[in-house]
Amino acid sequence: MARTAHRTTRATASHRWRRCAGLRIWVAPDELVQGWRDHWLFTNGITGKVESSLPVSARNDWLVLGLRAARAAILVPIAEELFWRGWLPRLIANPDWEEVPLGHYTRLAFWATAALFAVEHGPYWEVGLLSGVIYSWWMIRTRSLGDLIVAHGVTNLCLSAYVLTTDRWEYWM
Repeated sequence: MARTAHRTTRATASHRWRRCAGLRIWVAPDELVQGWRDHWLFTNGITGKVESSLPVSARNDWLVLGLRAARAAILVPIAEELFWRGWLPRLIANPDWEEVPLGHYTRLAFWATAALFAVEHGPYWEVGLLSGVIYSWWMIRTRSLGDLIVAHGVTNLCLSAYVLTTDRWEYWM
């Protein structure tokens, strides 16, 4: 009986977190296609394999989990957006990158940054590519690193909440 209640709670929690657009991008392929992540395109010697870097022994330590979620929602978005949208596309566009305004578009900078962002996400490269394209497009449109940091932070916060409420630890690489 308790086991059924836990499953119902997990299913409800899973459904609740699907409202976050960024989260839907990350989990949709795995939820829509059985065994999606097991395909050789996502699990191989180059992209790695889907597994959590969080030790099983730490999965019940709320301090560790809280710090991990805070890092994902606060530190990672700041560092990644400064690098991926604030610096790298400008460097690709012009080695004298400080002369290039935020949100400046060149085809090479846009696609190289999106592709490298995808590579950083290992076996989740396809959703990393889609996220990289969306974030880069948003940067060109708004020229606001702050918007991107907030969007990235909300996505990571939703993903952290999803991981914690569904025990889908593989999303915490």
